[in-house]
Amino acid sequence: MSSQPPSSIEIEYAERCGREHARVCGDTRPPGLRRRLVAWRDAWLVRQALKVAGEPGLILDLACGSGRFWPVLAEHVNRVILASDNSQAMLDHARTHYPASLLKRVKTFQGSAFSIGLSENAVDCIFCLELFRHVPDSEGRLALLREFHRVSRDTVIVSVNSRAVVEAEFRQAGFNVLHHQEFVPGSAVWRVYVLRKR
Repeated sequence: MSSQPPSSIEIEYAERCGREHARVCGDTRPPGLRRRLVAWRDAWLVRQALKVAGEPGLILDLACGSGRFWPVLAEHVNRVILASDNSQAMLDHARTHYPASLLKRVKTFQGSAFSIGLSENAVDCIFCLELFRHVPDSEGRLALLREFHRVSRDTVIVSVNSRAVVEAEFRQAGFNVLHHQEFVPGSAVWRVYVLRKR
């Protein structure tokens, strides 16, 4: 699976994620109530999105970082998970967090989300929860969406901050919005979208 080198957006995002992950890994205290509630809500939103997407069997977790969502993605027993990140070191580190029973269902490869090293219609669903919402401009988001449209045969799950413009970008890239859900209902913090290729 060959792909182009990571973009500056991905490098900056990976460095931020790496710092945050190192901080969390270095904190030996049990997670506080706030962190547990956020993790519970994240997992609930992912489960809902996967349900709306039709419980896809072959999913690509893009810019997967430490594999934070692998346990939720793996709850569906027949699901195969491909996981890509621009940092091989982060992929190697992610594998130290989970049991062999989970890891045998996750195939990792290094690559850029802007140029995924897979063929057209290679997976049922692309899951890109974190990176997408950190892309600051319309041009970058459209480049990602067009690549997602090429590689997914059916659905895409992303999260966004700036939903005013992004729904038009979804349509422009060839997607319909199947569903969306706020992280905190009624707030404008961030929202998870399930998209389907037209």
